[in-house]
Amino acid sequence: MLGTFATIAALALLIVVHESGHFLAARLQGIFVNRFSIGFGPILWKYQGKETEYALRAFPLGGFVGFPDDDPDSEIPPNHPNLLRNRPVLDRAIVISAGVIANLLFAYFVFVAQYSLVGVPEKFDFQPGVVVPEVTSQEAPAARAGIQSGDVILAVDGQPLESSETAIRMLMEVIRAHPNQPVDFKVQRGEQQLDLNITPQVGEDGMAKIGVQLAPNGSVSQYRRPKGVFEVLGLAAEQFQSMFVTTVQGFWSLITDFGSVANQVSGPVKIVEQGSKFASANARTLFPFTAIISINLAIINILPLPALDGGQLAFLLIEGLRGKPLPAKLQENVMQTGLVLLLGLGLFLMVRDTTQLEVFQRLFQ
Repeated sequence: MLGTFATIAALALLIVVHESGHFLAARLQGIFVNRFSIGFGPILWKYQGKETEYALRAFPLGGFVGFPDDDPDSEIPPNHPNLLRNRPVLDRAIVISAGVIANLLFAYFVFVAQYSLVGVPEKFDFQPGVVVPEVTSQEAPAARAGIQSGDVILAVDGQPLESSETAIRMLMEVIRAHPNQPVDFKVQRGEQQLDLNITPQVGEDGMAKIGVQLAPNGSVSQYRRPKGVFEVLGLAAEQFQSMFVTTVQGFWSLITDFGSVANQVSGPVKIVEQGSKFASANARTLFPFTAIISINLAIINILPLPALDGGQLAFLLIEGLRGKPLPAKLQENVMQTGLVLLLGLGLFLMVRDTTQLEVFQRLFQ
């Protein structure tokens, strides 16, 4: 339960960070902001500041920063230079992109906090086998054979994978040595041990693969204090770069191979469940978990889709190229359609992920 609350708090914090980026970028440029809201739906609490109403709403699945441009009750003259719509394209682009920038900066500083407070990993306790954190495609040989995310590969081709840092290399060597040839795998899944047969396929780079990510099985058992602030900043930068590149690659796979990867997309319910498991097992994992979700939130919002920051930036780009904005009615229709589709997708993911929760499935066993 504590892990669930910690995860929900982390997600709420990321929403605050994102909306604060928009808010500060506007206020620092002198642009009027009349609403700062965390969540949607009925207002649970609000405070009216000198220029802005701050509110906490019933459904904490997002938030928004409101501008008086579209407020019919606003007393600000429509031609006032400090209204967002009357600012140059660059000023508006800074406001719109600031949420994404805030999430990326926040992710980096989460890694800084991790290395500063938790320390630098120094000793890793290896356990037998190799972990499969993710199956990259449902059309990959591993997925077709039945491998799932979270499985531990204990043996390959009759050879046990020992508790060693060389286990991953040994597994990869066996896979690469058997292109288009069936290989026996022994897999641990919870309390079960499974015998699976997988045929590696040759990829574009000429190497045999089974279509999974691999990670050592075990955990860090010892940390040391960082040697100084520059080591912390450097390690945080390396970790941020690695996570950012991995996340971008994941989104690229979703775009280029949607049919195979779509079932791996998670909604807020699944994210909370996974975060709760991580936090319950080891509170330290909340640092990388929060950073990864923050990076994901940034990349999702920068996609050029209606109702997202990227969609608004796309309209600004068109305006900059045309020298004038697209008709307001067209922009409004596109944004409303995008919002309906986005809410529909969110609702679908929530229902799907809820029905897949362990506690829910036990009710029907």
